[in-house]
Amino acid sequence: MKRARMIRVTIAMVATAAVFYWLGTRNAGSHASLPAAAAANDQRVLYWYDPMSPQQHFEHPGKSPLMPSMDLVPKYAGETDASAPGVVRIDPAVVQNLGVRTAPVRVAALPRQVRVPATVTWDLRRAVTVSARVDATIARLDVRAPFDPVRKGQPIARVLAPQWSAALAEYRALSAAASPAAKELVAAARQRLRTLGMGDAEIAAGRADGAGVVLQAPLDGVVAQLLVQQGQQVGAGSTLMILNSLDTVWIEADVPQAQMTGIAAGTPVEVTLGALPGRTFKAQVQSVLPQVDAATRAQRVRIVLDNPEHALAPGMFAQVRIDVPAGTAHPLVPDEAVIATGEATRVILAQGDGSFRVVPVQVGASAGGDTQILHGLSGNERVVTSGQFLIDSEASLSGALERLGDSGSDAHEPGHAAMPAGHDEHAAHAEHHP
Repeated sequence: MKRARMIRVTIAMVATAAVFYWLGTRNAGSHASLPAAAAANDQRVLYWYDPMSPQQHFEHPGKSPLMPSMDLVPKYAGETDASAPGVVRIDPAVVQNLGVRTAPVRVAALPRQVRVPATVTWDLRRAVTVSARVDATIARLDVRAPFDPVRKGQPIARVLAPQWSAALAEYRALSAAASPAAKELVAAARQRLRTLGMGDAEIAAGRADGAGVVLQAPLDGVVAQLLVQQGQQVGAGSTLMILNSLDTVWIEADVPQAQMTGIAAGTPVEVTLGALPGRTFKAQVQSVLPQVDAATRAQRVRIVLDNPEHALAPGMFAQVRIDVPAGTAHPLVPDEAVIATGEATRVILAQGDGSFRVVPVQVGASAGGDTQILHGLSGNERVVTSGQFLIDSEASLSGALERLGDSGSDAHEPGHAAMPAGHDEHAAHAEHHP
């Protein structure tokens, strides 16, 4: 592994050296034909530099100490406009040969579409728990397995409960009395049954002959969980089963925290499922849960879908597209135009005739191949989208990035020290001669 890695590093270094050699010989050739023109234009050579080590300056032409086959490249005064921070000039022929491409900066609101995976779950707001209100024995189960369908009012179990049976017998015995005092006792007996946890339907269906009390389904749906078996004894408060409706389901999606901007209750969404190809369910975000997962740094978004055909089942995998409303208009540039160094972010503006300017920017959100520029651009420029390496390297050679730092940047680029104000440029170069 180490040997292969060393081979790859060596190949990369040779390729980089070849590029610099080509640029150096090309620049050397172009500069070789310029002495008379340079003199006519009052251009003077400030120093010579090694393309392989541009920070090293020389007083006289010669060969590169790193690559003896490469000539040193002259640096002429006036090659860049020293009064314009961040400006660098490159031979238009070189720009054309390297395929430098540009794109216009447009001002628009950035529409975003967030696509995340999701899961179909039960609508827990429709869940109903059927529990034992008193100590009882399950005499009969009318639903015998999870996910059995039930209808509202359908018998789901018959339980034997001594407390219920005694209270029911008392209620039945008093029901036939017609005197005012007996009616008051009937009302008291009925209230006792309700206190023991029996509803009106169960009181009406209950029998006092020891056959038990019939429990009925409170809704149309399915048995989401069945926790008892026929003949089982249960204590007061034990859960017998959980019923739920499939008329609506929840779609729960985990959205990365960095993409949550603009997503709120009411944001339109589209849901698709691999199990139902060709079908798209349109809905809205029902709620954004106020909790971020500590492991994934994602926040859960809940969507409620109507499911009248019961085609959606809990556990299904889904894809959610959230259409985030467009916000404030900002300058937009292609993603590939942004140069991030870790300490700063910048773009390169094309000014025509081989002139380029490095501009520090503050970026915002990205979507659809575009990036918002919050500060640094106005929207009437053209940015470089390919070949930034060449231009950025030339800006480093010419000191454009140093002047960019002097013009108000909070942090200088690493490895480029800004020249003190009033320091003679030629003297500074002399200080670097070996």
